[in-house]
Amino acid sequence: MHDDEKKGWSPYLTGALAGGVSILSVWIAGKYFGASTTFVRSTGMIEKIVGPERVAQMSYFVKEVPQIDWQWMFVIGILMGSFIASITSGTFRWEGVPEMWKERFGPSRLKRGTVAFLGGVIAMFGARLADG
Repeated sequence: MHDDEKKGWSPYLTGALAGGVSILSVWIAGKYFGASTTFVRSTGMIEKIVGPERVAQMSYFVKEVPQIDWQWMFVIGILMGSFIASITSGTFRWEGVPEMWKERFGPSRLKRGTVAFLGGVIAMFGARLADG
């Protein structure tokens, strides 16, 4: 086990806190939290700048209006929370590619980037397919 892993937050505490946030989200807002719709909405917001008439014609964006809402702010909160957690646990470091990725896929940036991109596409496809 690396020294960084010993300093990290307890997975039991963070799991319990995440579960509590999930319960509060449903109880207070009546909605489950998720992130994939936020990425689609963000794309719609960017596309509104380039071609607003196209976004207005897309049936998806009639249902899911590209705007900053509670879910979009939740994703920003994930980013900020993970940064705060890494700083307070002393595990923050600038790292372009984790050692595990270098060991598995070698030194080629193109190969690692391709594998990471394809993995992201598959994960996003599955999340969107599940309407989440």
